[in-house]
Amino acid sequence: MKRIMFVASECVPFIKTGGLADVVGALPKSFDREKYDVRVIMPNYTCIPWEYRSQFQYVHHFYMDLGDRPEKLHVGIMTYKMNGITYYFVDNEHYFGGFAPYGTIRFDVEKFIFFCKAVMAIMPVIDFKPDIIHCHDWQAGLVPVYLHTLYKDNPFYFGTKTIMTIHNLKFQGIWDIKTIQGISGLPADVFTPDKLEYRKDANMLKGGIVYADFITTVSGSYAGEIQMPYYGEGLNGLLFARNQSLQGIVNGIDYETYDPQTDPTIYSNYSAADFRKKKVRNKIGLQKELGLPVDEKKFLIGIISRLTDQKGFDLIDWVMDRIIDEFTQLVIIGTGEEKYENMFRYYQWTHPDKVSANICYSNELANKVYAGADAFLMPSRFEPCGLSQLMSLRYGTVPIVRETGGLRDTVEPYNEYEKTGTGFSFANYNADEMLATINYAKSVYFDHKRDWNSMVERGMKKDFSWQNSAKVYEELYDRL
Repeated sequence: MKRIMFVASECVPFIKTGGLADVVGALPKSFDREKYDVRVIMPNYTCIPWEYRSQFQYVHHFYMDLGDRPEKLHVGIMTYKMNGITYYFVDNEHYFGGFAPYGTIRFDVEKFIFFCKAVMAIMPVIDFKPDIIHCHDWQAGLVPVYLHTLYKDNPFYFGTKTIMTIHNLKFQGIWDIKTIQGISGLPADVFTPDKLEYRKDANMLKGGIVYADFITTVSGSYAGEIQMPYYGEGLNGLLFARNQSLQGIVNGIDYETYDPQTDPTIYSNYSAADFRKKKVRNKIGLQKELGLPVDEKKFLIGIISRLTDQKGFDLIDWVMDRIIDEFTQLVIIGTGEEKYENMFRYYQWTHPDKVSANICYSNELANKVYAGADAFLMPSRFEPCGLSQLMSLRYGTVPIVRETGGLRDTVEPYNEYEKTGTGFSFANYNADEMLATINYAKSVYFDHKRDWNSMVERGMKKDFSWQNSAKVYEELYDRL
């Protein structure tokens, strides 16, 4: 039995700000339970919903030294079992109190240094000797560093290997060396350009990449892209140097949770066999609920996203007037940069018959959009994996994406001659190219409905469940 410990800052259903939480929530459930004992450790945030927190069991607590602090810090251990997986929660109200999991970067750096060291201190206490510690993003980046420095002579960890998974290279946990060295208590010789030093500062994710036995990221294309300067966020040289220990494994989605046949949140359930008759009921329901003119003949585009430059909203801004012609409606769900929130509010105000701007996040409304829209727009500048296009394929909503990262790996472009493909894509980060692709999708939708429906069916029959990705991870664990 191989013992694997997932270390992450968030996990569905306890806390979620992005795709990382979906991965850490779904992947451990997908492994073969006979061969792998996979557990998860994360912070015990006070903002975890009470329905879960009230059921956490106290395990133990102790006091731990951290860097140059004169006093020792409280480390509590709580646990909870769900769906056969054991979760551990690192308890310290000073660091994990508050209304949100993240705050200022200075405080986040300190709290996740504490978290990484606490994780190392907790495992002997709970008597879980991991074969592999699987670390996710910069918040867990110092775990491999601690393993190879302060804990290298600890017999408990002999033979333990580490994997560092990069979900989004843009966020790295960077602060000045003096502060990070003082908080972490790590030896001075790790703060050199070949280790944690990064442009005269210290970089927690870089530490994880340097010291981990293996590095994964969340799609094959993204693994290639991050070795190039444009996508590499300053770490492309290091990632290129380690490319023999780097692999892209595409994320999946939970096919039990996201299933149009059983989803209780949508207006009408349907499957790949009967969507031609039943999917349209979801479109009509969505138009009614959002106050758009009810017209099943309109081409309804959905967008569910953080409203940031990374997600391609500068492209949408450039051609928005031309996207929403007389045949088209657009529904947006998301929050983010004020200029994009206001842009969508403005278009809803000036074109209330064509645009519904929902500047919020609601899982329930999101599922209704996945089910009710005809097409789903994702023109990202970069996209490590992306989950929204997988959900839209699952619900029979055709994705229109830019060919980058996981979008390139999961959406096969439509070929009108061979009658293949599951969506539409464009290559250059260019608003007119995006618009031309949207218009091409509209022409197929209106003029070649049978071809469109065949494409919907192909998308719905694709398997992007976690089972496939879990097998690749199992092979990696065995290899290590």
